[in-house]
Amino acid sequence: MLPYARYSPNLYPACTAPYRAADGECLAQANAGGEGSGKSGKKSAGKGRGNDTPVALTARSFAGEFVAEIDGALSTAEADELARRHGLTRLASENFPLIGATFGLFRIADGRPYETVRREFAADGSVRSLQPNFRYVLQDQKSSAATEGDPAQYALAKLRLPQAHTLAHGANVTIAVIDSGVDARHPELANSIADNFDALGSAEGPHVHGTGIAGAIAAHARLMGSAPEARIIAIRAFGGANGGAESSSYIILRSLNYAAEHGAQIVNMSFAGPKDAVIERAIAATAARGLVLIAAAGNAGAKSPPLYPAANPNVIAVSATDRQDRLFAASNRGNYIAVAAPGVDIFLPAPDGKYQMTSGTSFSAAYVSGVAALLLERNYALKPEALRMTLVKTARDLGSPGRDDLFGDGQADAFAAVMAIPADSATPVAAASGTTKREDAPKRREEPGIRAIEQPSLSSAEDKSAVSQADRPATR
Repeated sequence: MLPYARYSPNLYPACTAPYRAADGECLAQANAGGEGSGKSGKKSAGKGRGNDTPVALTARSFAGEFVAEIDGALSTAEADELARRHGLTRLASENFPLIGATFGLFRIADGRPYETVRREFAADGSVRSLQPNFRYVLQDQKSSAATEGDPAQYALAKLRLPQAHTLAHGANVTIAVIDSGVDARHPELANSIADNFDALGSAEGPHVHGTGIAGAIAAHARLMGSAPEARIIAIRAFGGANGGAESSSYIILRSLNYAAEHGAQIVNMSFAGPKDAVIERAIAATAARGLVLIAAAGNAGAKSPPLYPAANPNVIAVSATDRQDRLFAASNRGNYIAVAAPGVDIFLPAPDGKYQMTSGTSFSAAYVSGVAALLLERNYALKPEALRMTLVKTARDLGSPGRDDLFGDGQADAFAAVMAIPADSATPVAAASGTTKREDAPKRREEPGIRAIEQPSLSSAEDKSAVSQADRPATR
């Protein structure tokens, strides 16, 4: 993963008046959570605060930038004139069918304080709402080298994927991966990438994080993902130099809109950040269309407030475990965690035909996105809430008996979940609107179509030299 890989008071400043609501909720920033106890604070992810947003969050937003809902009847020239009237530069504006509204991205051109501009701009009749353009960052961190003979795909056995793959492989299920760039030419991902969309409009090459996420879902050569026959919409929303990658509210909005409009059934969000009114609105609209939303819990540790989008009640939040079923030390905790999945020392594809050993809740979420695809292959009409309930009811309990803030309802069990869904005999067909419809199809055979391959090990110097270390704190 992941944005905010460690808790920092600079990224999550104390929530004090006037930035605290009467009920104690922080406005427009992540809610206060547990302070090392493993217990979260009051869950209030469902309470949208709209854009009554005091802004003391410059460390977590792009300086001088904000996202505004504007009158959809404005032409591009009129939107530019609106910006000029207020001393702003319009960076982008477009209609988003997902939420039935037009948003613009604006930058303060003359250095005036954000709050001054907010008051003036909000008073304009063409402006419906506005907020900071919040920052989301994918932060890769080096870790120790993998050892020879490392059982790099222990996740297969932990999730009982070999057994699940005798019944389903994610065929005809489309997963949108909102991430950094994916190397579609990697042998592990051959014929898996159904569509590419660059929400940044950049010319950057494939990135280690996005390629790894796609591999955790759909690898099918030397490695095996959780849904090797799933189709992936690779959406580049994160970019930047120096090996890291970052995104923003506006780009995430654009990415969710694309996923919903182009036939995705599942959306994998292996990133995190603050509570964000625009993204909360987009997620609600995406969920209302029947898409399954899955997110990384975050790598900010026990002292972190809840991170978003994982803490949104429409999202399945996934924490990370290691091969001993212990919680990844950097994993977020909270009462919003749904399930856990392996996310420590995971062997995955990297750009240019290479491989990487990596850790983080990013990859746990990706595994669960693949498991969700197996369930949809079993029954394409399965509703998001029914899918969530299947995942949690069939999870293998870890930690304290029953549900807890570390593992949710337990570690995902792909085989038990697939067995809990009666096989359906319909195949989805992408409709012109970007939604999914169903048509009758011959019943799928109930024998394996793709075998889970033997677990590879890093046994050669060539293998070791191809490993890229990323996404794990220096200490665990």
